[in-house]
Amino acid sequence: MSDASEPPKREEEEVTLEPEEQSDDSSEEEAAGGTEMDFLRNLFSSTLGLGSAEKVLDELTLDGVARYINSGKCKNIVCMVGAGISTSAGIPDFRSPGTGLYANLQKYNLPYPEAIFQIDYFKKHPEPFFALAKELYPGQFKPTICHYFMKLLKDKGLLGRCYSQNIDTLERVAGLEGDDLIEAHGTFYTSHCVSFCCRKEYNLDWMKEKIFSDDIPRCDKCSSLVKPDIVFFGENLPVRFFTSMKMDFPRCDLLIVMGTSLQVQPFAGLVGRVPKSCPRLLINMEKAGQADPLLGLLGFGGGMDFDSDKAYRDVAHISTCDDGCLALAELLGWKAELEDLVKREHARIDSQDKKEKASAQSKGAAAAKGSSASVAPEPQKEE
Repeated sequence: MSDASEPPKREEEEVTLEPEEQSDDSSEEEAAGGTEMDFLRNLFSSTLGLGSAEKVLDELTLDGVARYINSGKCKNIVCMVGAGISTSAGIPDFRSPGTGLYANLQKYNLPYPEAIFQIDYFKKHPEPFFALAKELYPGQFKPTICHYFMKLLKDKGLLGRCYSQNIDTLERVAGLEGDDLIEAHGTFYTSHCVSFCCRKEYNLDWMKEKIFSDDIPRCDKCSSLVKPDIVFFGENLPVRFFTSMKMDFPRCDLLIVMGTSLQVQPFAGLVGRVPKSCPRLLINMEKAGQADPLLGLLGFGGGMDFDSDKAYRDVAHISTCDDGCLALAELLGWKAELEDLVKREHARIDSQDKKEKASAQSKGAAAAKGSSASVAPEPQKEE
């Protein structure tokens, strides 16, 4: 499915962000070296007949995955998520023909759609990005069933980590905290001055006030532009992405991939970093991340295998992410708990929004009253 709520398609030279901890060349070289080692390891294993994988699932279906989770043998689940988990929240898609954001950016007079997310273009022409940011700003949308399913995994002690391509912060709103998350393509949660000599950090509320006042955010310290910590073309993936994946994926018991086309590297390559016996569940509108047929014949390549005679661990559940999570929750006996969590949290968010709007209206009325009271009355004319 097309990716939404994530920055534009990135290749190896692409971006991610957390400017305060930019990845250095050594991190990227290590990642490349790790990929080469994985390739060689798989090649030797295949050639020598080593490392035959254990079949963990009794059936390559959602039922089989549910039985595995309920067996107690599955204790460390890693989730990989993309734009598809947020579309039901109302966040537009980036790449769908006709309806995606890229197809509707003519009003910004861009030289080409992707320019809105290019760091060099942003520094010269920040207005289009901040106009778009106002339309998509976090806080205008509520987390989806899929987001709360991951929160339920956390509450039950099963979530190892969530790796997200999204920049909408809905994982955080749903209750996943900083240590639960790797925001691979950055986040609106924090912002930084773009000047390398300054790099002053700003919080979500500061940036929100600037964007909704139609002000171009500029640094209080040096007057340079301030940019949300989302990844633009021309920026590096964060160090934390590389360091965490080396710890998380080798110890993963179950990989759940939701709402992503698995076309964006290096994120897509993470599916090949789990152990050979680790089951992988894809919940998506279409199959994604499948292995290259030629590499599959040679016995290496970490892509998914749903349909071949050799398939033994990969399950594709074709549906919306919300429907897939509800179906899995029902098989696990968690459906009522999940529905209650969504209802309760959405009610809390609505109540909080209502209070904030009432408070803002009250402050506005008080300011208007104070302003009128400060105006001296005109003296009356004598007859």
